Amino acid sequence: MIYNICRGLLRIIYAVCFRFEATGLENIPADGPVVLCSNHISLLDPPTVGTKVNRKVHYMAKAELFDVPLFGKFIRTLGAFPVKRGGVSKDAIRTAINLLKEGNVMGIFPEGTRSSGDNSAGKKGAAMIALRSGAVVIPVAILGRYRLFRKMRIKYGKPIDMTAFIQDSSSDVLEKVTDTIMARIRAMVKEG
Repeated sequence: MIYNICRGLLRIIYAVCFRFEATGLENIPADGPVVLCSNHISLLDPPTVGTKVNRKVHYMAKAELFDVPLFGKFIRTLGAFPVKRGGVSKDAIRTAINLLKEGNVMGIFPEGTRSSGDNSAGKKGAAMIALRSGAVVIPVAILGRYRLFRKMRIKYGKPIDMTAFIQDSSSDVLEKVTDTIMARIRAMVKEG
């Protein structure tokens, strides 16, 4: 309920402040596990990725945010869960996989941190989570900058076919998946 109210308010704010438009929403399955993999340009990206999606989108957020009184509880209510920075957070990965196996949607930024570069490397966490959960992977491109009254867009791409990767038992399968995801995101950003 709180999530739906916040999403509704954000839709209005984004429409007024950023003339926000979304394309490709039809590519997001109406049910089942989905990983939305997006480029990452701003702290505003998590709500941007989820604002137009008609399903609740869950995110990993740095653990320190959950220590902030009231704010930590608020973002947990909105579907965020903590991840420790600087290393592999097994608890966060386990939580992500469980959420997806329950049929939920996760928003992930494969770059791991904000980047303005076209060739920033992706981290393997998104690939591992997608493969282990069997989720549909949707590449997402945030286009534009967060400037008041300037148009911003978001594109949700067609699902990435994971069939070949599921059958791939090589040691570099996560790297292959990560490269494929990042290449699709970069291509969508370049297309504009």
